[in-house]
Amino acid sequence: MLSARRRWTVLAVCCLSMFLVGLDTTIVNVGLPAIGRGLDVDTRGLEWIVDAYTLVLASLLISSGALADRFGRRRVFQCGLAAFGAASLVCALAPSAGVLIAARALQGIGASMLSPVALAIVVNAMPDPKERAQAIGIWASVFGLSMAVGPVTGGALLEGLGWRALFWINAPVIAAALLLSAVFVPESRAPRARRLDLPGQVLLTVVLAVVVGVLIEGPRMGWTSPAALAGYAGAAVATGGFVWVESRRREPLMDPRIFRSPVFSGAVLGAVALFVALTMTLLLNTLYLQHTREWTPLAAGVATLPLAVAATVCAPWSGRMVGRTGPRLPLLLAGGFITAGGLCLVRLTPHTSVLLLLAAYTLIGVGFGFANAPITTTAVNGLPPARAGVAGAITSTARQLGSALGIALAGGLVTGTSPTGLAHASRPGWILVATCGVLVFVVAHVSRPKEATSTGLASPGAR
Repeated sequence: MLSARRRWTVLAVCCLSMFLVGLDTTIVNVGLPAIGRGLDVDTRGLEWIVDAYTLVLASLLISSGALADRFGRRRVFQCGLAAFGAASLVCALAPSAGVLIAARALQGIGASMLSPVALAIVVNAMPDPKERAQAIGIWASVFGLSMAVGPVTGGALLEGLGWRALFWINAPVIAAALLLSAVFVPESRAPRARRLDLPGQVLLTVVLAVVVGVLIEGPRMGWTSPAALAGYAGAAVATGGFVWVESRRREPLMDPRIFRSPVFSGAVLGAVALFVALTMTLLLNTLYLQHTREWTPLAAGVATLPLAVAATVCAPWSGRMVGRTGPRLPLLLAGGFITAGGLCLVRLTPHTSVLLLLAAYTLIGVGFGFANAPITTTAVNGLPPARAGVAGAITSTARQLGSALGIALAGGLVTGTSPTGLAHASRPGWILVATCGVLVFVVAHVSRPKEATSTGLASPGAR
């Protein structure tokens, strides 16, 4: 067993990867208008620049977790860092939107090896449930810290060096994480390696790509056009095929039995809702402040500080609450704050008070901070410890699916809208943010503390 100092050092190193993923997301969001001008890309193209990354990331997270359990978590973690760094260089040098979208997809491959694998490393290093809950709270708070640093740093880079600097900034973080992981992070793997589920992986990728693709392209091609109808049918068939294949495989990519637990299913639903709310907030904020109110990227980034600071402060507090009393109370608080934040902006206009904007962002940040730790803890404890990589990957998949859906839905609301009409067009988005808060509130009622530590599921290989 690792010493206390070594365990917390491992946590710090793994938090760098979470910081990297969060930094990249928030920096790119605040830079979307500048990227659009620089590469002559419309709103639909900007959605693909974001969702090419999140789609690939969401599709591969579970397989990356399984690879880490099989071949070594530190090894896969370091491969992810290297792949993410190489793709970031291509993004920085991209001569066109097509190249940038492809490079963002490559970034998604690298990122898929970071968050769930880092979480598995933390879980393996901290066997005590209370210490683990506190560690997960700190781990989750790093995302809030990256939100605080990302928009402001991105705004400063945009004004001083241009949008390409948004990707160069990843280099020092990657270099530090590679060095520290080699020195401090112990190698670990699952006692029993699982086989890769290639049919399940392909079907999951198809489901996610078709669903998000239809949401992004729907406003252009028409929601009842033959192409859209074919997309709906394709998504339904792929989803049915995925469930059928996974229920019959000895070692499935995603064991359907996991979702028989209301606690685990609630955690997954909560993760999707949470990140739909977060990404819609960030994208609508960026477009509204920079296009409608003509704020600079730096000013728009500073406006998100209340959200980011609130999330950073509340996440470790939530982790301690989970360790003491279970996930219900922080989830109730999260749902209430997110709902209140969304409702603040359902009557948004081009001249809405800045104080109201900041209050809404703060409420949503508080809700996000309270939600992440209990959702992650519940999901991780829903699988046997030997499958910690897969448990973290399922949770991360839900989060990234929520991110992709949030971007697609927000973009669909404002595509083709003039700057003066953007505030009114975004109102349904704020209603949806509030609805996501209600869903998190509902999830709290199925998350009983005694169930948050175990679902009683055996490893699927033990059938």
